[in-house]
Amino acid sequence: MPPPDTHGPLRFALIGAAGFIAPRHMKAIKETGNTLVAALDPKDSVGIIDSYFPDAHFFTEFERFDRHVEKLRRRGTKVDCISICSPNYLHDAHIRFALRSGAHAICEKPIVLNPWNVDGLEELSRESGREIYTILQLRLHPAIISLREKFASRNGTTEVDIAYITSRGRWYHQSWKGEEQKSGGIATNIGVHFFDMLSWIFGAQRKSTVHLRREDCAAGLLELERARVRWFLSINAEHLPAAQREKGQRTYRAITMGGEAVEFSEGFTDLHTTSYRSILDGHGFRIGEARSAIEMVHDIRHAPVAGLTGDFHPLCREVAS
Repeated sequence: MPPPDTHGPLRFALIGAAGFIAPRHMKAIKETGNTLVAALDPKDSVGIIDSYFPDAHFFTEFERFDRHVEKLRRRGTKVDCISICSPNYLHDAHIRFALRSGAHAICEKPIVLNPWNVDGLEELSRESGREIYTILQLRLHPAIISLREKFASRNGTTEVDIAYITSRGRWYHQSWKGEEQKSGGIATNIGVHFFDMLSWIFGAQRKSTVHLRREDCAAGLLELERARVRWFLSINAEHLPAAQREKGQRTYRAITMGGEAVEFSEGFTDLHTTSYRSILDGHGFRIGEARSAIEMVHDIRHAPVAGLTGDFHPLCREVAS
């Protein structure tokens, strides 16, 4: 990222301040020594701002937020970066707003829903001279970095199984997350980080088969350059293995690579500050690096459903029965 136009802390604005992920961005802005000057969300349940930036201006209407950001620019105290935590389908528009405002954009996953949106935004980034960064925090996890180094030198195809169940209540289906056109569906909304991780470790997608695709779960087989991946994703607590249900657990994550269990539960949620430091040092992940995962989830969303044929994840049979 180029240096700020003035000395001192960078000035941030944040779109989507009431969202689940927004506090991690506020924390990252604060811990990197910068300041939040403005925030936007149509919902006003944003008291968390007091824990980080109580002096930040807050808006529930985009038009007033837009006017404030423009006023700062005209006064010579423009916003340097805009962090975007809005619903998935709005990311493209909000990134464009950031660039038009003369700010760099830092956007949550998935950065966009469709591969062609990546092309358009890369062109706009070049025209504006501003950067677009995304949060791919798994690439910064020490355990994932070690896995990439470990499998980089291996010949042949690695067999991978991945299951991720993160239980959600009835509210999920009534929110934007339950609308495929807005969230991208289960594979996009809760799986895009894992697909990015897999392509980062094992290379580009060669073939994708979808065995199951519902509102609450999805599963399939990915064939990458150096791996075959059987994957299963769900937000339904009834899909949890019996042992987890008996313990009252709401989340289940199981990954094996080459028959070996992969564990990275610790530190999974604490990497936003690390991501911000990397971005501010000029080493962050730009939008083009998210392309592979965006292509994967787009293909999954639009592929025909093969049903339980061929090589599918074991949890598929339990769900279908």
